[in-house]
Amino acid sequence: MASISTSKSGARRIMFFDAGGKRRTLYLGNVSKADAQGVRVKVEALADAQLLHQAPLREVTLWLKGLDSVFYDRLAAVGLAEPRHCALLGPFIDEYIAGRTDLKPGTLAVMKQGRDGLVDHFGAQRRMDSITPGEADGWRLKMLAEKYSEATVRKRTQVAKQVYRAAIRSRLVESDPFADLPSGSRENRERLRFIDTATIGKVLDACPDDQWRLIVLLCRYGGVRCPSEVMPLTWADIDFHTRTIRITSPKTAHHEGKGERTIPLFAELAKPLQAAFDAAPEGSEHVVTKYRHGNANLRSQFERIIARAGVTVWPKPFHNLRASRETELCATFPLHVVVGWIGNTAKIAAKHYLTTTPADMTAGADFGATQNPTQNTTEQVGTGGSTENAPVSVSATNTGESLEITVGAETCETAGMGAPGFEP
Repeated sequence: MASISTSKSGARRIMFFDAGGKRRTLYLGNVSKADAQGVRVKVEALADAQLLHQAPLREVTLWLKGLDSVFYDRLAAVGLAEPRHCALLGPFIDEYIAGRTDLKPGTLAVMKQGRDGLVDHFGAQRRMDSITPGEADGWRLKMLAEKYSEATVRKRTQVAKQVYRAAIRSRLVESDPFADLPSGSRENRERLRFIDTATIGKVLDACPDDQWRLIVLLCRYGGVRCPSEVMPLTWADIDFHTRTIRITSPKTAHHEGKGERTIPLFAELAKPLQAAFDAAPEGSEHVVTKYRHGNANLRSQFERIIARAGVTVWPKPFHNLRASRETELCATFPLHVVVGWIGNTAKIAAKHYLTTTPADMTAGADFGATQNPTQNTTEQVGTGGSTENAPVSVSATNTGESLEITVGAETCETAGMGAPGFEP
């Protein structure tokens, strides 16, 4: 049997004997008498199950599973429940990332940034099962208040969900406190820009060397990703005879059949690549031989080149070069052909790549210019053999038995018509 006692301060506790006959005390704190009675019933059931070496009743087991970590730990401390394996946030994420040997360096870097964001806010030694959905909401709001972009916040939330999904599968936590937060990529068309050929001409002139010019040309006119597709490109991948280029794509290699693709040797690339090939030292393998070190920040360098060209630096500098090429190609070639060349899908292209160009706006403004907007829509009826085509009014009256047609001042009568709704 278990009994309830109440201290002078109103705190309640349950006293019982365990299976070994030892007196134990479970402290409840300032709870109502009814709540204390409910817990006492569960304590008696757990103590009896231990005494008889039986599993607790199903309803008691479900009650245990639904307890928060604080009260569950109190039950475990007095021997009424098995201690839960405690997953700590920092060590678990570190172990998870270390085990993801399948991830590419760029993805690992994103995951580590997500890890730092979680640990900085909640603490490395925070129990994963103690983080509540309300605290997750506060974590998101804090990042937004610190001026992190929505895309960054969503990406870090995606990492948090990924980590908790692994913890749930390992039976270390019951639920994910981040589950209801928005995550993943978000359409942000405000950052899309169409980079026209005149702008690219200025940027090419500002490039410090031919290697940078090749990088810009491959991105803008080949639609390749930088640096993941630019740097692996070799001279063996370029067939000047068939006018094709084989692109190795680490980003999509985990999809079956998407590890590489073939694109045309576009006219804008043919001469510069041929000139670079002719000038390359004997035995050269890669098309771009400089800026290949892992610490080469191509994006920052490219932004400085754009500024040096006297051009306003546009968002997502390399992505918008690819997007501009895909937009151009879609104006001429079927979408399924273009996405095969660019290496994405029709859905991704529509959401993150295709945009309206100045040429589209001009064509829209000129649309219908060959038609006469003031064309008289009045039916014109002329007399046979007459050179006069003066407009006349036309009206018709259906009397039910005949159709009278009035042309100008002349009236003619047709044969009788059937009842409405019937064709002769």
